[in-house]
Amino acid sequence: MNQRALSILEYDKIISRLETFASSPMGKKKCAALLPSADYEEILHAQEETRDALSRVYKNGPLSFQGLADIRPHLRLLEIESALTAGELLDIARLLAVTAQVKEYGETEDEDISFDSLHPYFDMLEPLEFLHRRITSCILSADEISDDASAALRDIRKEIKQTNIAIHNKLASIINAQNNRTVLQDALITMRNGRYCVPVKAEYKNSFKGMIHDQSASGSTLFIEPMAVVQLNNKIKELDIQEQVEIEKILQQLSSQAAGCTRDLQENQDILTKLDFIFAKAKFAKSYQGSEPLFNTDGILDIKQARHPLLDPTKVVPVHIYIGEEFQMLLLTGPNTGGKTVSLKTAGLFQLMGQAGLHIPAFEGSRLAVFSDIFADIGDEQSIEMNLSTFSSHMTNIIGILKEAQPDSLVLLDELCGGTDPTEGAALAISILDDLHTAGIRTIATTHYSELKMYAMETDGVENGCCEFDLETLSPTYRLLIGIPGKSNAFAISRRLGLPEYIIDQAHSQIDATAIDFETMLSELEKNKAEIEREQAELYQTRQEIESLKNQLKERQDDIKEKRAELLRQAREEAHNILTEAKEVADASIKKYNAWAKHPGQDNTKKMEAQRSNLRGRMSKLEKQLAYKTKKAKNVRSPEDFKVGDAVFVTTLSLKGTVQSAANKNGDLVIQMGFLSSTVNYKNLELLDKEKEKPQDKPKDRYSINKAATISPEINLLGHTVDEAVAKLEKYLDDAMIAGLSSVRVVHGKGTGALRKGIHEYLRRQKFVKSYQLAEFGEGDAGVTVVTFR
Repeated sequence: MNQRALSILEYDKIISRLETFASSPMGKKKCAALLPSADYEEILHAQEETRDALSRVYKNGPLSFQGLADIRPHLRLLEIESALTAGELLDIARLLAVTAQVKEYGETEDEDISFDSLHPYFDMLEPLEFLHRRITSCILSADEISDDASAALRDIRKEIKQTNIAIHNKLASIINAQNNRTVLQDALITMRNGRYCVPVKAEYKNSFKGMIHDQSASGSTLFIEPMAVVQLNNKIKELDIQEQVEIEKILQQLSSQAAGCTRDLQENQDILTKLDFIFAKAKFAKSYQGSEPLFNTDGILDIKQARHPLLDPTKVVPVHIYIGEEFQMLLLTGPNTGGKTVSLKTAGLFQLMGQAGLHIPAFEGSRLAVFSDIFADIGDEQSIEMNLSTFSSHMTNIIGILKEAQPDSLVLLDELCGGTDPTEGAALAISILDDLHTAGIRTIATTHYSELKMYAMETDGVENGCCEFDLETLSPTYRLLIGIPGKSNAFAISRRLGLPEYIIDQAHSQIDATAIDFETMLSELEKNKAEIEREQAELYQTRQEIESLKNQLKERQDDIKEKRAELLRQAREEAHNILTEAKEVADASIKKYNAWAKHPGQDNTKKMEAQRSNLRGRMSKLEKQLAYKTKKAKNVRSPEDFKVGDAVFVTTLSLKGTVQSAANKNGDLVIQMGFLSSTVNYKNLELLDKEKEKPQDKPKDRYSINKAATISPEINLLGHTVDEAVAKLEKYLDDAMIAGLSSVRVVHGKGTGALRKGIHEYLRRQKFVKSYQLAEFGEGDAGVTVVTFR
């Protein structure tokens, strides 16, 4: 792609913005290297990836690759069997953590995105959980190896701790001895050259047995290692060496494990870098509400409601630019600062963005062509170094374009042949445009020459266009009108600015009558087209409203049909049950009457009367069930009956509430129902008796609400003893459960591990605790425990 066009059309600024959406250094580097492609299939694939990533961002939220480092240098060291440092191994662990996070993000049950173009990338990721666990369990930070990394390291550090205690006890007895109080400068223990010492006054150096390691700046104090602790200090040094050897051994073992996974690690990094790049494109598209353009190989460009991405989105005016179907060349005319150059740059920049796989800030369904190259001659090209004027610089560039442009190229020319004699410049411009038109090269050009307007009107495949100008405000509207040549509006602007009328009249007389008629015709055309477009916009809006109302009516009718069918089904079912019951009762009664008729008597007569009474009762009950019932309001249906503070029952929501405001002219009141505040019509309300209210649950709800609002999801127990921490933790966990928290974080620090063990022992005995575990790497590690409630 032509590098000059990339610079002129400000493609580099688009790439700079794209880089800010990538999380990793490798992703940013890939964004910086992005160039437009001329391969149709490659463009479609890049656009598909951007679209699928954008769909996932909208449905599942953004995907972060934060913490992803470049481990390629580490992998090269592993290939030559070199041991990695703790920091380098942590880089690998972080990559595996990001890999697991990204793979989990990619696993979705949504059928629309589960097998999209990004699915193979997510599927190929290998989190290598065993390696991640091994590294993070052994290495706490770049400067700290865990005691549990090996049994030998744990034993060495235990012995170091015991030896340090012995040294401190020995030195404490020395500095606390009565006979040493005059000898020592201060009663403290210090370190010099990695060995424990005490400060001794210089005049007592011969009487205090030990090795001198340092002295104060004044020379009055000597730092002496007492002979009593020399052997213990030597042991500390030996243990330090053993510790370092064991750490190097652990790092070597971890490096060997990582070396067996170099291929998977390399593939993970490559895939994560690719996904970071793709999701950067998606997040960039989301920032300017971009859409996927439709590509063709027919040279058709049709960008609807295009908004230049580098302009203020609150001020930019959308334009509709199209070329390639009815005409292959578009000539834009009109006054300066009217938006011609912006429209020109928008068309070129959108082509570059689209062919680079980026979405464009335009209306859905916009079309772009696949051009083998894009050429642009825009702006002031004056060159002092090459001793070229503006016209000469432009002409040099245009000559190069004419040599290199092909039928599948796009050429953008701003103020063609400007900066020279108007007559010669217009003739030259027409010849250049005619050459491009004859070659079938898609061209968009801007000009002030009236002769080019006539050329466009007389030549097939060439169309005029202009940027609308409002004579009332003397300002451009920046709306692009294709099919109408533009006017300079010099006379109108001058008149509004106060130029004397006689000067304007004299200027008019200098213009040929034919030219004046032509300009008048252009004004009428522009005015008529603007009116037609406004009417079309209003008609389109009306159609949209009608369509929306039709859809709402259809939904309501469908809903009514469904409810009616359900009511009929329920009525038939209820009627069937009633008739079945009536038949069963009738059959039983007939059997009884027949039996009583065979044996007439006083007792049977009483039984028959009782049966008739029973039947009458059942009949009355069945008639009531078959009758259509209407629910009667319990209260008078009048807005004035509802006062502020009254307890009411909202029939449409089946909720109790309190009146917060008097009814308006429509009979609507504001009702507070717990957390919910809603406007309800008085017809859907019933007054409640105050004695029937049940406020006993409110204190509990309010307490829970207050707790939920004030409780923190984390408690800090640093500096507490185990007993103090457990007591504080017990109250905090009670409050957290009342507030409805599902999990909390307990900060206890690493230290000696005593506080952590005490807290874990307490949590293990609590039945309401579902699980507890140390926090993930980067979220507190061994210094934080995450507690989950049942």
